[in-house]
Amino acid sequence: MENQTIPLEPQPKKQKMSTTTTTSDEEENGPTPARKPRYKRRKIAIFFAYCGVGYQGMQKNPGAKTIEGDLEEAFYQAGGVPDHDKCQPRRYDWARSARTDKGVSAVGQVVSGRFYVDPPGFIDRLNSILNPQIRIFGFKRVTNAFNAKKFCDKRRYVYLIPVFALDPFKHRDRESVLASLGSGNELVKCLDCSERGRKVDGVMGKRVYDPKTKSVIVVDTPVMSDVNANDMVIENETSLSENVEERNDKVDGGDENAKIVEEPVEESVFCYGEKEKERFNRILKYYEGTHNFHNFTTRTKAEDPAAKRYIISFTANTVVNVEGIDFVKCEVIGQSFMLHQIRKMIGLAVAIMRNCAPESLIVTAFRRDININVPMAPEVGLYLDECFFTSYNSKWKDTHEEVSMKNYAEVAEEFKMKYIYSHIALTEQKEGTMALFLHSLNYRNYPDLRGDAVNSAGAGSKIVGTVVEAGLGAVNNDEKTDNVNSAGAGDGSEVVETAVEAGLVAVNNGESTDNVSSAGAGSEVAETVIETGLVVVDNGESTDAQDVEAARDADLVDS
Repeated sequence: MENQTIPLEPQPKKQKMSTTTTTSDEEENGPTPARKPRYKRRKIAIFFAYCGVGYQGMQKNPGAKTIEGDLEEAFYQAGGVPDHDKCQPRRYDWARSARTDKGVSAVGQVVSGRFYVDPPGFIDRLNSILNPQIRIFGFKRVTNAFNAKKFCDKRRYVYLIPVFALDPFKHRDRESVLASLGSGNELVKCLDCSERGRKVDGVMGKRVYDPKTKSVIVVDTPVMSDVNANDMVIENETSLSENVEERNDKVDGGDENAKIVEEPVEESVFCYGEKEKERFNRILKYYEGTHNFHNFTTRTKAEDPAAKRYIISFTANTVVNVEGIDFVKCEVIGQSFMLHQIRKMIGLAVAIMRNCAPESLIVTAFRRDININVPMAPEVGLYLDECFFTSYNSKWKDTHEEVSMKNYAEVAEEFKMKYIYSHIALTEQKEGTMALFLHSLNYRNYPDLRGDAVNSAGAGSKIVGTVVEAGLGAVNNDEKTDNVNSAGAGDGSEVVETAVEAGLVAVNNGESTDNVSSAGAGSEVAETVIETGLVVVDNGESTDAQDVEAARDADLVDS
């Protein structure tokens, strides 16, 4: 009998454990905890404002208190950034539309990134964590490729200048008044500053009219070396000896016997009228267009392509009153700006309005071969007003929301008046930041403000890198220069990188100079650029210049 294989019966399948919880299980183990919902990251553009006081600027900087540092911590605490991405902004595509310097504020700042915005209430959670001087307005969904920096077409900044800053007779520098007094022994005080308890070496004097020179000058005493007091007529038709008080006070750190002149000063009659507005806007218009702003920033050389910037518009047409102080609202719109650029543009414009520098100095500052020390206005009056995304909005208008401040205009205006404008006005009242800046506008601190250089050198002298502008016809500001640069005899001195502008007639600010730079026999003139028969184009720059070797050109007279 053959062996037959008996088939094995299949083993029964194991029963799966039930995934449902029975009543008895719930009684033993308790209710099952609810699963935490999972949210998706969203690419958004966030609109916010801040008052820059107490912060070292917008951009995050290790060891410094910055706006970005506070924002990053707030996003983490509000649940917008997970634990593993904390302190790593690249992982959530962080980008800012503009950087602001230390102390500079913003009303329409925009940042972008990928954040967890759910559950609802993300903006309220952020504002509850942040300092009250930082306010988040809201956010809008954007495309995955959106970048707040790269997609920003232009930026608008506003600088509030106190009206008195444009008055040449307010907060004058010490040197100019001492020169008008004819003596350097007097210690003078600026009454506008001393009334607020600030000790500033400046002057606010009486404006008087000199019939001989047919000009208005500022004096602090009735005794003057060059001008007869009897010939002076005070603008308010009172005698010069009236309203003048002289007393000897003890000066901290100075001579106890030094004479201090404190003269009651008439209230300034200066106002930002149509004439002043026209002149100031004409000065600001020089900045419009594409120029090399290497003199208006730091650590950027003229050869660097980044020094070229495009300014769309620069105007000052509005006066606003904040806390009893009138401010001129200067609005500048440009594609982008460099470090300190706007503050330096404002500083030079104020210097020109106060007749400390000629208008032609702005055009000179754009030259690549000239380095000028440009004064920088205080940071407190500057704020970022709005960032524009015109190209992006035009391209994605059918599928995405418009990236703009329109929906937040009302709350932004409220924040601006409560925090930014009040801070600017109160800081000026208490600390006098603009007044201190005005006192520093003198030729000792900024010798380049003269706009022309007088160079006299002797035998064996050497003039290197001299720029001579001859026969320049400046159409925009009605200025002319006819320069003569001659090398002659004298004792060995050295003049390096000097700009010579001779026969300069400044129509707008009433200044006139006739300068001749001469050097003695045996002198050496090297790397000289002679510009003759120049024609001023749109941006005030000259063309058709002739570059020749030094001492070989007919325009140089070697005597």
